[in-house]
Amino acid sequence: MLRNYFKTAFRSLIRNRNYTIINIAGLAVGIAVCMMIFMIIQYQTSFDEFHSKKDRIYRVLTEAHHADAATVSYTKNVPFPMPEGLKATFPQIEQIAPVYASHNDELQPLDDNGTPVKNFKEQSGVFYTAPSFFKMFDFPLLAGSYESLKDPNNVLLTKEIAETYFGDWKIAIGKTIKLTGTYSIGAGLFQSPPVALKVSGILATIPANTDFQLKLVIAWGTDFTGDKQYGFAQPDWNGTSADFGCYVLLPPHISVDNFNQQLRAYSRKVLPQDNKNSNIIQPLSAIHYDAQAGNYSNQTISHELLNVLWLIAAFILLIACVNFINLSTAQAINRAKEVGVRKVLGSNKSQLQVQFIVETFLIVTSAVILAAVITVLALPYLNQLLELSLSFNIFSNPAIILFLLIVTIAVTALAGFYPSIVLSRFNPVNALKSKLTANTVKGISLRRGLVVFQFIIAQALIIGTLIIVKQMDYFMNQPLGFDKDAIVNVPFRPDSTGSKLTDYLRQQLLQENGVQAVSFSSNTPVEDDNNKFTTLKFDHAVKDEDFQAITKFADNEYVPVYKLQLAAGRNLQPSDMTREFLVNESFVKSLGIKNPEDILNKEVSIWGDVIKCPVVGVVKDFNDRSLRQSVAPLLITTNSTMYRQASIKLTAANISSTMQSIKKIWQQTFPDYVYEYKFLDDKIAGFYKQENQLSQLYKIFAAIAIFLSCLGLYGLASFMAAQRIKEVGIRKVLGATSANIVYLFSKEFIILIVIAFAIATPVAWYYMHQWLQDYAYRIDVSWVIFFASGMAAIIIALATISFQAIKAALANPVKSLRTE
Repeated sequence: MLRNYFKTAFRSLIRNRNYTIINIAGLAVGIAVCMMIFMIIQYQTSFDEFHSKKDRIYRVLTEAHHADAATVSYTKNVPFPMPEGLKATFPQIEQIAPVYASHNDELQPLDDNGTPVKNFKEQSGVFYTAPSFFKMFDFPLLAGSYESLKDPNNVLLTKEIAETYFGDWKIAIGKTIKLTGTYSIGAGLFQSPPVALKVSGILATIPANTDFQLKLVIAWGTDFTGDKQYGFAQPDWNGTSADFGCYVLLPPHISVDNFNQQLRAYSRKVLPQDNKNSNIIQPLSAIHYDAQAGNYSNQTISHELLNVLWLIAAFILLIACVNFINLSTAQAINRAKEVGVRKVLGSNKSQLQVQFIVETFLIVTSAVILAAVITVLALPYLNQLLELSLSFNIFSNPAIILFLLIVTIAVTALAGFYPSIVLSRFNPVNALKSKLTANTVKGISLRRGLVVFQFIIAQALIIGTLIIVKQMDYFMNQPLGFDKDAIVNVPFRPDSTGSKLTDYLRQQLLQENGVQAVSFSSNTPVEDDNNKFTTLKFDHAVKDEDFQAITKFADNEYVPVYKLQLAAGRNLQPSDMTREFLVNESFVKSLGIKNPEDILNKEVSIWGDVIKCPVVGVVKDFNDRSLRQSVAPLLITTNSTMYRQASIKLTAANISSTMQSIKKIWQQTFPDYVYEYKFLDDKIAGFYKQENQLSQLYKIFAAIAIFLSCLGLYGLASFMAAQRIKEVGIRKVLGATSANIVYLFSKEFIILIVIAFAIATPVAWYYMHQWLQDYAYRIDVSWVIFFASGMAAIIIALATISFQAIKAALANPVKSLRTE
């Protein structure tokens, strides 16, 4: 019996191949989108889930209390004495690991004679930690020992890094690498002398789904991490670094709330009285979703965004199912005689329903197979767009098989149930006499409602996409308050000669015709996650101010190169040392001073009164952070030991040849270091990488939603054309023109689109308005966006239904009326 059902269903699908192809294509696209979103969400929610002790691993956060008591922010850095303090005070903690993530490290593998073989630079992935780290986290070792990290100057390499540095990871044990690195304490940038590291172990490949993208793991106590006077081992509870953190492994069944209460009390006890911060712990499972505190991979995703992706997946799959329902019921009249014959020959309703459910199952199964093919073909482009490493592998990821089975069953039930009932209800006498009319086949209102539902989703996606695109254009084109065009930033390493090096570089660069001006600084005017904040005292005050300021170290050419505008006072004077400050208007406002002139010659003290200098100028506010955030208070001062990059203003002509000349100068001056550069406008565009990725993703989803909705619209137009064939014939006999008939069909669909637009507009406005609130600088949502979305939907809908409308209008009325 079941075999007969499948055989009959297969024949029916082959006979109605156009209907079958459209249905399979629509469902396949919907299922493919759903599957890819499932894979994205599965990947994002799998971060650091592979650690066997993941439920007991926590990181210590700093809870920063601001002057406004209601405002609390969280950062991942902690005071330097925190790990040792926790060991002494909380003996119940099983493991405690200090962690420091270093950046921009120069590395040179040495041969047996101690001669550098090659130069490498690691932007990230160099970590300093203790053996206790590997007693918490599961990063397998291919060779060597975790315990070797008890001894300073030992290093573990990943297999990939060992092969890059030495050719074969198996010969890397015992080899030596020279490290030349930098580190930060507070707002200060410091460089350590070259250190020889001995390779004592090889780590297996680090999974992509971890926020610890390890490349080299250096023993804690090496160089500055063991320096008790100037480094991370100093006992100063005010001392910290942006990338210095602490992880703990708690015993089973401990109350996290109680532990947090104890930790808060402890931190308030040991921190200086004027430091109002406290500390708490955060579970490992929350780190990947915490955009405020961040993590060491600098990749976070919010739960809200994951929920939006789930919602989009569900809606697109629903649109595909609605298409199937509309197209199936549109075919109902064409299959009326078949149903009539089956009923006359003895088939009952339940048998007919099973028959049509089997047909649906075959279509859905075919669609799932096609969806798998589409997914395999689309994944490389998706990976490139989102910078992921997703793969469609049912053997290594059995969840994909389970997902496809659930989708197959759910879609078969959802899409096949209603059409099977409609088809099985036909009266055999009317069916065989071809007397089925619009009154016979019920559900026209339901089908119209389903089309409205489809276009609500499609128009909401169009509106959302247009707003995101416009916000991205705003980010790219919004004046930032400084010049960012044709400025290239080239990192360099200062030496003990101070300004002699920078003066030499400046002289060499300015000899090039394509170079207009040169400045040396710690960083660019705008940074996303590389700003160094410092506490400060103003005008000989005893206590710190209730706000912190970004500190930038720059020479006197910084202001003219970036075309910063002065609101009061003068520019900095040339100096190797810190002698005077520039501040911005936000700094002045934070102090409650209304007139910028009033702050001139007043003293500002930073770094625990180590640096005390007068304010000599006020620069007009410029965006010193990404446009997600408002302008922060800012200090700019000279200090050649803090300079880490050259900002080179280029002429518009012959940029490529000028860049070759700059490269030659750098390689001659710094033969032991890797040359690299980045244009400032490219750097700024990188701040909004995730938003741009989402923008591209939403464009694709909106296009697919429109495509699927048009398939549903085509189904309803086909249904209505078949239902109203005699009405159209009568109207034409009575004198209606083809234009009148096209208008008759189009009018009803335009009304449906307008209803969908009226519902989608407030919903889309509300959610996009909420999304925009995350940005300090944002667009005003104009009515033009909604008008453009509505008009686009109407034009696309008219183009979709025009085929059926024109076909009905041109039909010969004699053929439709000859049975009357």
